[in-house]
Amino acid sequence: MKSNELFEKAHVALKSASLLLESKDFDGACNRAYYAMFDAARGALLTTNKVNDLSTIKTHSGLITQFSLHLVKTGKVSIEHGKAINKVEDLRLIADYTDNAVTESNAKWALAQAQSFVSAMQILVAHK
Repeated sequence: MKSNELFEKAHVALKSASLLLESKDFDGACNRAYYAMFDAARGALLTTNKVNDLSTIKTHSGLITQFSLHLVKTGKVSIEHGKAINKVEDLRLIADYTDNAVTESNAKWALAQAQSFVSAMQILVAHK
């Protein structure tokens, strides 16, 4: 998949997260917010040539590790965005795999983080 396609997927996920939040599906909103970040991170890694083949990254934690190693630790991406993707992934795991419901405030926070993250990744790749 190409970087621009990944960013398109990220924007679709952001729209879905917003709609789910409006309909009070907080678990679903966290899921889509995380996947917006996930696809934007993949797009950023591809565009900056830090990872040539995304198929070599087999897990979500593997992607986050590569993102942190190549983009956060090198200063290309803020530490705050590095922490945000980790925290939103934690919320997604709670939403998807536990009986605990995500709160409305957590879902709103996750969506705000995802919007900021996707925007920052697009700025990063635009200046590549």
